[in-house]
Amino acid sequence: METNALRQKILDLAIRGKLVSQDPNDEPASVLLERIRAEKQQMVRDGKLKKKDIENDTIIFVGEDNLHYEKFADGTVKCIEDEIPFELPEGWAICRFADLFNICSSKRVLKSDWRENGIPFYRAREIAKLAICGTVNNELYISQEHYEKLKKEYGVPQKGDLMITGVGTIGKVYIVNEGDIFYYKDASVLCFQNSYNAIIPEFAKLLIESELIQSQIHSKTYGNTVDTITITTANNYLCVLPPLEEQSQIYKKVSTLTESLLEIEKHRESISSSISSLKSRILDLAIRGKLVPQDPNDEPASVLLERIRAEKEELIKQGKIKRDKNESVIFKGEDNSYYEKIGEKVVCIDKEIRFDIPNSWQWVRLGTLFMHNTGKALNSSDSTGTELTYITTSNVYWDRFELANLKTMKFTDSELDKCTITKGDLLVCEGGDIGRSAIWSFSEPMRIQNHIHRLRTYIPIETEFYYFTLYLYKAIGIIAGNGIGLQGLSSNKLHSILVPLPPLTEQKNIVHKIKELLYSLENIESSLN
Repeated sequence: METNALRQKILDLAIRGKLVSQDPNDEPASVLLERIRAEKQQMVRDGKLKKKDIENDTIIFVGEDNLHYEKFADGTVKCIEDEIPFELPEGWAICRFADLFNICSSKRVLKSDWRENGIPFYRAREIAKLAICGTVNNELYISQEHYEKLKKEYGVPQKGDLMITGVGTIGKVYIVNEGDIFYYKDASVLCFQNSYNAIIPEFAKLLIESELIQSQIHSKTYGNTVDTITITTANNYLCVLPPLEEQSQIYKKVSTLTESLLEIEKHRESISSSISSLKSRILDLAIRGKLVPQDPNDEPASVLLERIRAEKEELIKQGKIKRDKNESVIFKGEDNSYYEKIGEKVVCIDKEIRFDIPNSWQWVRLGTLFMHNTGKALNSSDSTGTELTYITTSNVYWDRFELANLKTMKFTDSELDKCTITKGDLLVCEGGDIGRSAIWSFSEPMRIQNHIHRLRTYIPIETEFYYFTLYLYKAIGIIAGNGIGLQGLSSNKLHSILVPLPPLTEQKNIVHKIKELLYSLENIESSLN
């Protein structure tokens, strides 16, 4: 999950009351709302508010039927159960933004009043930058005299007020700080005057950034070409209100978790690199025989190798394969050096042995374990055979295939035997990303082009062990291209790659352990993305 998505999940838990525990001793939010309503009524009587300023105020309550209702200033009552987003914790309340804030815009400032210096004048773009970055390189100003006049006649943003972008990139929130001196553009920015001390500004910002409010912002915007938040729509946003003390706890908890997310984001690349290194380390331990313990009761690899050679002899007798005049036999001499016998020639291969393996394992050439051939070269002049789909290196990725929009060419019956892959075959790319491999896991057979090697076992062994071996060999540079110009992995080069052969039971255990560990790492990696 991406960092932004994780933060949204945190906000969702926060505004549902599931991030911190509730304290039954906290003053309920309903008492806060009652106090605001009483304060507003007194301000109307004192002439500090006009009666029309509280016309948008409503009272949301739960009826005897356990449904939510809303009572309006004119006395009408409406069931709003379908608007209630979730069940509220004890002590929380549902209300409209009009019940918490005086939402207003600024007195219009003409473009002719803009100056090159003086008091900062913020449009939606500047408020958005402040909301995201905390700072902004301002370009527009109004004169000190003009600002003082506006301040006296209409008021200016005060500490704890929330500035909301109302056009363009809507719904961005900046909390006015102590010492902030600025004016703002009418209509493009709304000021949520936090006059009643019923909501902590930092919690209010989290609330507005949550999916609960953002979904209302983006579903109730107006404007033909530019989305716009109006004062009327903002007043009508439905919100949740926890007790004051819990608001503070929620903000602190979200802040702590957000700092952790930012740290994760900061080190995401480093973590991904570490995970990649750890994957290679797991495979390295696997092919050295250090990932799972050896079982002395397992049939040793030497017996498995004899069965493979016996199967080859049987296939030779049946005429299904030809004898390999370069058949390799690798053994350990009395001097503890490794030797390879090909025909009558015996040579020491210690320089090729890159690491030690357990005593029950064997060193072999890849061609000793697998029947090996490539597919058919594309030839537009072919006119005989059956038109069939095929895959080439562009369809083969590490551990997967991309099979959309396959091309076709003609295959004769004799070519099909050589060029057809079946379930369990290990495919290796000759060119492109040299050595890139995948195991054909589909029940349906497929054909291959000549730039793909097909490796098929003589007897059942764990092909996935050798997929992982090739993956590691590629990662550490053992597999590379040869030749001048177009680099490629020739048949002879692939055939001669030196690989370890564990006992068959241990192969299965190793593959199982690799998958288990890689699955855990992939879960961690996916949580970072």
